[in-house]
Amino acid sequence: MAMLWKFMRVAKYSKTTALSSKVKVKGISTHSRHSSSKSVPSDFGASVPCSNTVELLGKSYPQDDYTNVTEKILSKVGKNLHNRKHHPLWLIKEQVKEHFYKHYLGRRGTPLFSVYDGLSPVVTVQQNFDSLLIPQNHASRRKEDNYYLNRDHMLRAHTSAHQWDLIHSGLDAFLAVGDVYRRDTIDSTHYPVFHQMEGVRLFSCHELFSSIKDGEGLQLFEQGHRTAHKQECHTMEAVKLVEFNLKQVLTKLMTHIFGDGLQVRWVDCYFPFTHPSFEMEINFQGEWMEVLGCGVMEQQLVNSAGAQDKIGWAFGLGLERLAMILYDIPDIRLFWSEDERFLKQFIGPHIWQKVKFQPLSRYPPLINDISFWLPSETYSQNDFYDLVRTIGGDLIEKVVLLDEFSHPKTKKVSHCYRIIYRHPERTLTQDEVHRIHQAIEESAVRELGVEGRF
Repeated sequence: MAMLWKFMRVAKYSKTTALSSKVKVKGISTHSRHSSSKSVPSDFGASVPCSNTVELLGKSYPQDDYTNVTEKILSKVGKNLHNRKHHPLWLIKEQVKEHFYKHYLGRRGTPLFSVYDGLSPVVTVQQNFDSLLIPQNHASRRKEDNYYLNRDHMLRAHTSAHQWDLIHSGLDAFLAVGDVYRRDTIDSTHYPVFHQMEGVRLFSCHELFSSIKDGEGLQLFEQGHRTAHKQECHTMEAVKLVEFNLKQVLTKLMTHIFGDGLQVRWVDCYFPFTHPSFEMEINFQGEWMEVLGCGVMEQQLVNSAGAQDKIGWAFGLGLERLAMILYDIPDIRLFWSEDERFLKQFIGPHIWQKVKFQPLSRYPPLINDISFWLPSETYSQNDFYDLVRTIGGDLIEKVVLLDEFSHPKTKKVSHCYRIIYRHPERTLTQDEVHRIHQAIEESAVRELGVEGRF
């Protein structure tokens, strides 16, 4: 969910789609009550040419001082792993869909929740931040953490970027699934492209209180005070019922995916854009792991989208996190593998077939260190991580800051990073790693302005 994405990273966590038109969602053509699964072709041209534009998904975006998206990242756009049949991310998505379709029905017996999994990952800054009430000076907007096409357009950092449009179209219950993009650290659980599912449910006064004995006099709203437990416009009765419904829905979902006997616990959180809010942790194989974030929706957002008479919840979960836990997949890079030894393991007669990932041959790592003096206060570690990922691609298993040294006289700061190279499908040679490492050194000097200590 939008208000949590900055804090939850990988697991916690447009206006166009290539679908036939059924329902118009502020420019989004999609299917009502059905999953929208037509993908953008993976070989569609995506590049940052020498001209001053970024060409992506058939559109041109003028570059400016905010443009920081790389060709490596653009090459991932349109892959849509969550819509690739038998892929582990597709399996997780389909399991969640089936659960919601089966257990939550409308008055006519049709699925209550609509599913949208073909929305464009290119969104406006207004969609990604402004519509979600994220302040202009909030740290989550930084170039260091996002991929911008220009000052007005970016690759979505969360599926919450579609919340406002979908609510504004008149939807009260929906799941939005897609690839999201964030600049981040490099290790086995972080990748600059991953996949999220956003869930939203809105309630009218009748829907929320109809099952409550003597609930005719209960109200959704009041003129009160904002606390860590509720927003100023919500009654405590409404908040507690929304909170109970949210926790019940998610507990049933996790139990359905991971099986009976699953232990679930909730960690109370306080985030700037939702009250109350929670992180859900599950106990899997004796270890507590956080799998999603959720909370009562910010009423100002709901009101601005045209649903002033309703109150609701939202959650955000990472598909990779669930798949890594459920199938025991040790490295997030494997989701992008084209190796049949990986992909064939997930082909089965139905989406609920039990699968335990059988590791490919564990190829040895090659380790190289790099040290340099930082240029100025403008240096960002995420800039360096992005440079390493751009040059080394998926050969980079992990990057660790080993040492930070400040010269006592010059006050210059030096960083030493350890880069671990490992191919998930074959053995690397020291010669090819040396060439990549040298290219990283040269690019760091040229692109980041560092002073090498190579």
